[in-house]
Amino acid sequence: MKKTLLILALALSLNGFGQVIKDSIFSNRLDKYRYLSISLPPSYNKDTKRAFPLLLALDGDYLFDPILGTLKYGYYWDDLPEVILVGLNHTTDTERDEECKVDETTGLPEGIGESFYEFIGGELLPYLQKNLRIAPFKIVAGHDVTAGFMNFYLYKDNPIFNAYISLSPVMPLDMEIHIPERMATFKNNMFYYVASADGDIKTIKDKITALDTNFKAANISTVNYRFDDFKGCSHYSLVPFAIPSALYQFFSVYQPISTNEFQEKIVTLTSGYADYLKNKYELVEKALGMKMNIRINDFKAIEAAIIKNKAFNEFEQLAQLSRKAYPKSMLADYHMARFYENNGDLKMAMKHYQNAFQLQEIGDLTKDMMMDKMEELKPQVKKK
Repeated sequence: MKKTLLILALALSLNGFGQVIKDSIFSNRLDKYRYLSISLPPSYNKDTKRAFPLLLALDGDYLFDPILGTLKYGYYWDDLPEVILVGLNHTTDTERDEECKVDETTGLPEGIGESFYEFIGGELLPYLQKNLRIAPFKIVAGHDVTAGFMNFYLYKDNPIFNAYISLSPVMPLDMEIHIPERMATFKNNMFYYVASADGDIKTIKDKITALDTNFKAANISTVNYRFDDFKGCSHYSLVPFAIPSALYQFFSVYQPISTNEFQEKIVTLTSGYADYLKNKYELVEKALGMKMNIRINDFKAIEAAIIKNKAFNEFEQLAQLSRKAYPKSMLADYHMARFYENNGDLKMAMKHYQNAFQLQEIGDLTKDMMMDKMEELKPQVKKK
């Protein structure tokens, strides 16, 4: 299986993003092959040392495509991080129902359901982790019975998934009580999204409503939680609305600084603009287990806030961040030049503009711009 997956991954890299790998894994617990659809993110074969979050879609035969469409759109605008998407396909409705079988008296997996539960944690995830570069952050998504079934992984002391996209879940005995209780015991950040609709099946919707009530009453600080109740949707048509809502909720911390964030959270600060930027990216690493470089446009947003509020001393701290993020570019020297220029030390400002001129251009910073800055300062430096 490993050789097959690696060959297909190579084919994907040659054909470009958008191809879907078809793979299979033999399950000893289920005594049969299970079939997978896999989409690797655009940078997977370009950055061979990088690991990516995993999104495992149960009901992959119909959830895989709408999830992939949302991810592609999010990649385009850099609103969502690149993830490895794996769809676990069911060949028949009978297979799906059997594998999600639950004992009505205990509310726990039984028979084939227990084997399916063990297959995902004991066979499928180890197989994927062995053959693909998977980061610690793992998401699972399901609809209907698979959405209810995936919650059993929350019953473990150390859940194998960090985030859960539960689309109109069919929840077994007392699950609407157990989920918030279990999540309140976890020390690490967890993510939980659940969706229903006004046209949902009543027995399903009633338990989802109870789950939402219990979640809100628990008020768990370590859980990123969201409930959507879509209007004008059914048990099935809510799915394409819920998927982007879930992913944008989970990855809100990842997204670039928006106009609203700039106006409501950054410009209103009296100080600490560089710290805000540093903390934003540290939160991404802490919450999602992803280490990423600060975006150029986010540096520009902080620059704009510093200038607007005339907090020019913060350019020095911003330069420390930009030197670490882009050491070969002119960004850090540009920030230091702005620091000295606005504090009246024009000679040091000239020096840093000269240093910047010799380094790599970045964003809208160019050698011509640095030359213009030096020419602008020359007469003032001579007077002194």
